[in-house]
Amino acid sequence: MTRRQERIITLLSLIVLVLGTALSRRLWFRLDLTKNKAYTISPVSRELYKEITDEVRIVYYLSEKLTRLHPLPAEIRDFLREYAAYSRGRIRFILRDPLKAGLVQQAEQLGILPRQIQTLERDEANFTTVYSGIVIEYLDKIEVLPFVFSQDTLEYDLTSRIRSLIREEEREAAFIVGDSYRQWERDYEFLNQAFLRSGFRVTLLEAGEEIPDTLKVLFVLGGAEDLDEWALYRIDRYIHNGGRVFFALEGVFVNSQGDLASRVIFDKGLLSMVSFYGATIQPALVLDQSALTLQYQTTGPSGAPQLRLLRYPHWIGVSGENASRDHPLGAGFAGADLFWPSPIELNPPEQVRGEPLFFTTPGAWLMTEEFITSPENSELFDREGPDTRGTRVLAAALSGKFPSWFEGLPKPVQEDSPEELPDRTGDPRESRIIVIGDTDFASLFMAYTQAERNLDFLLQAADWLNNDDDIVGIRNRPRGTGRLDRIPDPEKRERAMAFSRILNTVIVPLGLTFGGILFLRRRGAEAKRRDAGAL
Repeated sequence: MTRRQERIITLLSLIVLVLGTALSRRLWFRLDLTKNKAYTISPVSRELYKEITDEVRIVYYLSEKLTRLHPLPAEIRDFLREYAAYSRGRIRFILRDPLKAGLVQQAEQLGILPRQIQTLERDEANFTTVYSGIVIEYLDKIEVLPFVFSQDTLEYDLTSRIRSLIREEEREAAFIVGDSYRQWERDYEFLNQAFLRSGFRVTLLEAGEEIPDTLKVLFVLGGAEDLDEWALYRIDRYIHNGGRVFFALEGVFVNSQGDLASRVIFDKGLLSMVSFYGATIQPALVLDQSALTLQYQTTGPSGAPQLRLLRYPHWIGVSGENASRDHPLGAGFAGADLFWPSPIELNPPEQVRGEPLFFTTPGAWLMTEEFITSPENSELFDREGPDTRGTRVLAAALSGKFPSWFEGLPKPVQEDSPEELPDRTGDPRESRIIVIGDTDFASLFMAYTQAERNLDFLLQAADWLNNDDDIVGIRNRPRGTGRLDRIPDPEKRERAMAFSRILNTVIVPLGLTFGGILFLRRRGAEAKRRDAGAL
């Protein structure tokens, strides 16, 4: 090869390298080898460009210093670039450093929140203000993610908000706290924050208050013993007109704020109405071998208080595997923690389809007579086990045209009130209902077991009720290994742990030792052959 040819090849190689570098800023490729394709843009996000008529801008306000301190912001930046690349030019990604660009005041006015982190430089600890927030702009409207430091729900947050902007539909969810002993601000603080963070406008309705026909989704949290016919008529009429409702109810009341005394719920009509729609909540407690851990205080032999841990079968850790994969909510189900749940029996009427969403393990059983809930009496928990063991439905979905619970009956009236309830109009419209046999799973009980996955399910349920079936699955696609409750059966779990111990302490060391001996013997034999050949 001549020197001229070498120069030409070198020059061409440099040109290819420069062009490849420039092209790499526009073309993105990610090899995703995870089981659930956790880092792959979903089809619903890839097809979003078809709905976008004007340019959407995603502005990522990111402090460069934060990228030097932690790798996650760079991963978020790369994801946003890839997300925009699938839009065929309809989505524009912009990266800005508020500090360098002098946009600190503007960013904070938009809703981007600063965070202070501690850094160590030259043996001195300092606090540095950093930003990692996203602003989505479409026409004259914006949506803000104040501080982003996780990819777990990032795609869901982007797609749901962009869709809301381009469709000019505000995401709204209303809640009725039906149980008189609960308060929204105190008992449902986590629920409220989760919906606000996900871009919902949260509305709190009083029992019996008018429910607007334009309302997208309604959550009824308890109330079997408190909601009267006036309130039930409001809910029934809302469903008749096509409203979508999530019912969190139970068949057995457990005094969770006191001595755990239990009794069958005295139903004023709500349980009967929901049963009429197609989901009967049975007056029983369901227990499962897939139990969560309860920490409780008891008295020791010396009379001093002691803390104990107990696998408490009244608290069920539902695995993602125990879900109906044929339903959109089941396909994206990451699990849930339930507290003293009641089983559900499906009995849908004509024109209504009923489907279980998730259920217990086959090792579950019921309490139907004496409700023993105190951890001090754990030896009595399995009393009805031999006669009631089997899989039980814990949550169900109903869809179709629901018959009215008040059909053929006079409208309820309120004493000493001139207000009259409105009539139902026309035939029933297509509607959707979700029923779960537990009122505690949405409350502050989540803090005991760190059950953030309950919030994920509730948000996914809101999307499905709102007909956003395609977006449900991207809310919480698993990115890690999850909690260590994948084997609920105690015997199988013990066998797996025993095998793991034997594998790591016996088989692997023996294998390494045996391999080392073979290597040394082979090496010695080769040395002898070389010596013999030399002679």
